[in-house]
Amino acid sequence: MTLEILTSDSLSPLRHGFFTRRGGASSGVFSGLNCGQGSSDQSNIVAINRQRVAQAMGVPVESLVTMNQVHSADVVTVDEPVTERVRADALVTDRPGLALSILTADCQPVLFADHEAGVIGAAHAGWRGALSGVLEATIDAMEKLGAERGRTAAVIGPTISQRAYEVDWDFMDEFVADDPANQRFFAGNGEKAQFDLPGYGLQRLRRAGIGQAVWTRHCTYSDPERFYSYRRSVHCKEADYGRLISVIRL
Repeated sequence: MTLEILTSDSLSPLRHGFFTRRGGASSGVFSGLNCGQGSSDQSNIVAINRQRVAQAMGVPVESLVTMNQVHSADVVTVDEPVTERVRADALVTDRPGLALSILTADCQPVLFADHEAGVIGAAHAGWRGALSGVLEATIDAMEKLGAERGRTAAVIGPTISQRAYEVDWDFMDEFVADDPANQRFFAGNGEKAQFDLPGYGLQRLRRAGIGQAVWTRHCTYSDPERFYSYRRSVHCKEADYGRLISVIRL
């Protein structure tokens, strides 16, 4: 099956993509393009999937930089191929030929570009990372390489949507403590609230002064044929789940 790669006009003509699960070699609960090296999928199959992604991006697999993501606000500036996964939740570079990648299964994959400066970034922004400031930290790191936030575009790829993201009401307390206005990202009047993760991400990006911020409006939870979802795997009582990959390169 052919790879399915979602793109955004905001990042074109840079080569980039939010890869769906279609076109991969994995089977079972991982069926498709599982690129999660930390999953229990067969490592040689994950390697095949990563090779297909690298080929689609026009880089050797050694130049497909991946992180050991820990839900932090840590950003690493990359200037050469990295053989091991770096411990961080965002990457930035100004070096052609390097492909920055994010792995997700409901969290926000966010790709950044200042076309004029030739600087790109990629961030993994779940609720904890977004609240901790990983998006703003990525913009700051890009500016150190010569980018300007006012002309930088950021695109949030497939992530869990508000209608599918049920949380306990006390989950909201940390957000309201940070900013009382954050209450608007929570809806519902029953036992559970629904959290608008992409809406919150867009607000953080725009408040940081970024030139353009958009969401592709794809919900990972609601489309099992195209996307992996951690939350859906829990509800279905599956043993594990695949990880989607999102990539950008100069």
